[in-house]
Amino acid sequence: MRLSPWAMRRPIKEQMLVQSVWIIFQDNWVMFTKAAGITLELTALSLFFATFIGLFVAFLKVSRVRVLNIIADGYIGLIRGLPLIVQLMFLYFGISSILTLPRFWAGSLALAIHAGAYVAEIFRGAIQSIDRGQVEAARSLGMKQSLAMRRVILPQAALRAIPPLGNQFIIGLKDSSLVAYLGVLELYGAALLVQAENFEPFQTYFVAGMYYLVMVIVFTLILKKLEGRLAVSTRPGGSGDKPKRPRPRSEGAAT
Repeated sequence: MRLSPWAMRRPIKEQMLVQSVWIIFQDNWVMFTKAAGITLELTALSLFFATFIGLFVAFLKVSRVRVLNIIADGYIGLIRGLPLIVQLMFLYFGISSILTLPRFWAGSLALAIHAGAYVAEIFRGAIQSIDRGQVEAARSLGMKQSLAMRRVILPQAALRAIPPLGNQFIIGLKDSSLVAYLGVLELYGAALLVQAENFEPFQTYFVAGMYYLVMVIVFTLILKKLEGRLAVSTRPGGSGDKPKRPRPRSEGAAT
């Protein structure tokens, strides 16, 4: 059976595509690696600030004051209802009109305000998952509501919030690509710059996508290991080891 010219050229095209991807990686791996580091810094800083924003909004959410509940619901609803790119542009130009900040820090704060709404729901769910009887027991011991929240509820809620916060970190890692439109040279921004020079967008975005994929896989494995340790530490008995059998009493001790 005789192959058509298209079928004969197909392996050559695939080989050239692989070679092109490898050449782009070789020529720009330093830029991509530095940009990946900036992406990690953006994600870590935004989640750091989002943790404080989310914790504050979560307190408003679980408060008994109706006005505070409305404020928290309005903030969360606004963030959920607007596309992220619109929020970034609005917050970036809003922050820049009030404070003169570098684009990196302005982008980090904009991402933090966006992620704060989702972190608030994470903390709210973790706080409300704690048995109400523990609060009542703490109050019966003479603790005030704020002291019971700080010493009894928050330590347990923080442990339960760690796995979803890890997932939010991974989501924020991918969302940080939009900061490239603010002029920050993170991973996606580096891909935009490289493909504008070599006119090979598919191969360039493929290399950037591999960087994102590797980072997400690494943090997913770390998160799974952390979840396993937390599951073991929260079991009855603490360390997760098998309970030791009581030693048999000696005859002398029985008498």
